[in-house]
Amino acid sequence: MRNGTNWSREETIVAFYVYCIVPFASSSKTNPTIIHYANMLGRTPSALNMKIGNIGRLDPELKKKNITGLTHGAKMEEAVWDEFENNREDLVFEAEKIIERISQNTLENIHLDVHEKDYAGEERERLVKTRVNQNFFRLSVLSAYNSTCAITGIKINELLIASHIKPWAEDVANRLNPHNGICLNAIHDKAFDQGYITIDNNYRVIVSGKIKECYTNDFVEDVFCKYDRHMISIPNKFKPSIEFLEYHNDAIFKGV
Repeated sequence: MRNGTNWSREETIVAFYVYCIVPFASSSKTNPTIIHYANMLGRTPSALNMKIGNIGRLDPELKKKNITGLTHGAKMEEAVWDEFENNREDLVFEAEKIIERISQNTLENIHLDVHEKDYAGEERERLVKTRVNQNFFRLSVLSAYNSTCAITGIKINELLIASHIKPWAEDVANRLNPHNGICLNAIHDKAFDQGYITIDNNYRVIVSGKIKECYTNDFVEDVFCKYDRHMISIPNKFKPSIEFLEYHNDAIFKGV
């Protein structure tokens, strides 16, 4: 174990990566994800959890809620935060390469099925990158919402989607930005993706008139009508960006 020694840039990058994928409220030395990455880094779970707390002190959203993490930290944490807070794709790329090296396990082994490893080189690399990115986005969004649908409160992991507010294809720079995501159940995710519901600047669900035409259907009544003007759950970290919500309202929503 390397406790007592200064954290390197690479270790701090991995700690920031873990900060993004672990719910801040459940970050502890007993959290399985903390234990997994601590063992990989050769640190104790307590040391990694403390480092995550140090990183949390830099998060302006947590500060607004008087959730300040730990009060002391290192300059390296600030440097890594400044470098990657607005560039999650580079964070994921760097962190995964570090994880690949220190775990002595290739990204292909971690993210590809057996038959997928036979794909041609470029296709295989592209698939690995896509899987890595999608996995990080899902983990960071679901962790922000404590694996709970923001509309219904459903907590069944298999039914939850990390929904992009501004579509993946429309904004390359924000594909992995967790502020561009909301945790929704599969039905509301599909409705949101197709513009049958949106979320306004006050974080209320707005149901399209296209759905309202079907309100005589009991299922539609129960799944959509009851949530019209309903306030979504707002996470402590990675709150949905108003800018992205406005884009969804203007460009995707089918209107009231």
